[in-house]
Amino acid sequence: MQPFIQAKSKYMNRDLSWIEFNRRVLEEAQDATTPLLERIKFLSIVSTNLDEFMSVRVAGLTDQLRAGYTKTDFTGYTPEGLLRRIMKRTGKMVQEQYRTFRELTRALAKEGLIFTECEDLTPTQKKLMDTYFHDYVFPVLTPMAVDQSRPFPLVHSLNLYLAVTLLREGDAPDEEPYFAIIQVPSNLPRTIKIPSRAGSAKMEFVLLEDLIKTHIGTMFAGYTPISVDSFRLTRNADLTLDEEGAEDLLEEIEKELKRRRWGSPVRLEVQRGFHPYALDTLKEEFETGDNIFIIEGPVDLSFLMKLSSSLPGYEQLRYPKLEPVYPLEFDEADDYFEVLRRKDVLVYHPYESFDAVTDFIDQAAGDKDVMAIKMTLYRVSGNSAIIGALARAAEAGKQVTVIVELKARFDEERNIAWARQLEKAGCHVVYGLVGLKTHAKIMLVVRQEQDGLRRYVHVGTGNYNDNTARLYTDIGLFTCNPVIGEDASVLFNEMTGYSAPHDWQAFGVAPNDMRSKLFQLMAREAENAAAGKPARIIAKMNSLSHQEMVDELYEASKAGVSIDLIIRGVCCLKPGVPELSESITVRSIVDRFLEHSRIFYFENGGDPEVWLSSADWMTRNLTRRIELMCPVHDPELKATIIQILRLSLTDNVKARILTPSGQYVRPAVEGEPLRSQFEAQIIRTWKRKSPSV
Repeated sequence: MQPFIQAKSKYMNRDLSWIEFNRRVLEEAQDATTPLLERIKFLSIVSTNLDEFMSVRVAGLTDQLRAGYTKTDFTGYTPEGLLRRIMKRTGKMVQEQYRTFRELTRALAKEGLIFTECEDLTPTQKKLMDTYFHDYVFPVLTPMAVDQSRPFPLVHSLNLYLAVTLLREGDAPDEEPYFAIIQVPSNLPRTIKIPSRAGSAKMEFVLLEDLIKTHIGTMFAGYTPISVDSFRLTRNADLTLDEEGAEDLLEEIEKELKRRRWGSPVRLEVQRGFHPYALDTLKEEFETGDNIFIIEGPVDLSFLMKLSSSLPGYEQLRYPKLEPVYPLEFDEADDYFEVLRRKDVLVYHPYESFDAVTDFIDQAAGDKDVMAIKMTLYRVSGNSAIIGALARAAEAGKQVTVIVELKARFDEERNIAWARQLEKAGCHVVYGLVGLKTHAKIMLVVRQEQDGLRRYVHVGTGNYNDNTARLYTDIGLFTCNPVIGEDASVLFNEMTGYSAPHDWQAFGVAPNDMRSKLFQLMAREAENAAAGKPARIIAKMNSLSHQEMVDELYEASKAGVSIDLIIRGVCCLKPGVPELSESITVRSIVDRFLEHSRIFYFENGGDPEVWLSSADWMTRNLTRRIELMCPVHDPELKATIIQILRLSLTDNVKARILTPSGQYVRPAVEGEPLRSQFEAQIIRTWKRKSPSV
């Protein structure tokens, strides 16, 4: 793999760095030591990652080109030059992805899981599939002809379609063909399990689109299908909101979601061997230019995610089940408030159960002494216990305030539904501030106690979502520290009312304060290094793309600060460059769980400070979002977080090290292999240890 950065630039390009991240996800699908059904899951993730990248990032570059924008970004790329490189590299990645798919289908077949073509079915199987098609599939299909009297129908983004090229019976072969499209129903299973052959223990599947192709003639009486080809269109999915002029933000977002259906085309995926007439018709309609991907297999591999998780049995082809433990501090407690009055509590997901968060809210909802509950909601699961608890609290007469972020990309519709449900229950629902997304993860419970009102706070690195808490690594802190509680009250007042920027006692808050606070902490490390004191920065996050943050890290490195960055995805910083970043290392960990926690460590001359945050060091997080970073004061909890960082820094199985050339390489294994996510599963035994980094 060739280096992907400009030789003279001291920065990596954000979008090209993202492609390298998705390549690391693909490597997990290619890794023979990864269980087989987990490998096909990673292959699915590659597809869904690329879908979002195309519908947002590539769509934005396409818009810039159409607008005639030619300026270079801070990494030295023009929109045209960057788009050309993106399409070339993603094209190669898709080819590699489908080579991997073919390899994995062969491996699945050896395990008795077989993708079968309809023409290869036995007569008995064919008869059963004929019945299934006529009973369940045919009634929901709608062939849509395209001709002079019937204009091209709306093609939904990221939906699978069939392009049907036909000749009327009696027409000569050289006559201009007829053309129609059929949407493959997204509300039917993409993979159909076929009854086993007699005496066989193997499990066979056909794809829904192949079943439709086999029966395509039943929908075009009097015509002969000469080609039936799969295709999929990706449209621009980024919302363009006039928040200043919107009288009702909820209604404005609902309108924009409807307009998203007609977003400008960005990418066209077509199956290998697509009929030339059909392809010309699609190219003329969608005007995607060169953004066409020829697919060597089933179009859209996202269906593999559901297949891998829904198959009964085959546990030997999956990771061993992880049962989250209930946090020790709460395990036998009847009163969470009593526990928190004694000490702060840290919860590390998914190794510790997210039930601790929902149970805490549930207790607060039913506690007669709780006066108010306030929290932010960015992404919530489809059947959230949190929503029910908040509704019960409001119905019980408590003051419940919920800041629902309606602009959480691709979760807008779900959040609108939650907002309406909460309002019906009597909650005060606030949709955030104009021009800013509310991305902070915080909950405040105000309780009347014998010595007065006391504030209980939960801050987290991830969303209040019980589903993702089983799949992402995140950290939550429970505390009744009065300083943190006071800052939490002020933060909610700023988000819901009119309040001047606050002089925070504990928090760092974006967009007004966090960046400057981080700069101050970095500068302090540089001063300590110059004075011969211990100086170190460790930062764990998802992405680093803010130019000023990169520059500040460069300055700290030049001053002699040791800097270790654990960045799962995008990284615009070049580590290990002489006289620029010699003391900086960057590593990425892609493993069973999505590394999602944001942790910042500053040595502080031997008295370390540790912060938890909702924010990556990206421009959008630091300038266009309400974000939060919160200090961890308790020495035992600091030690736990330091242990988490230490595990990440010593991982030599799933870590990749970023080189100055832009390549990610596996570290040399010295001594015993160490896989940080597997070591973290023994959290009960090391949670109270006090290791050094």
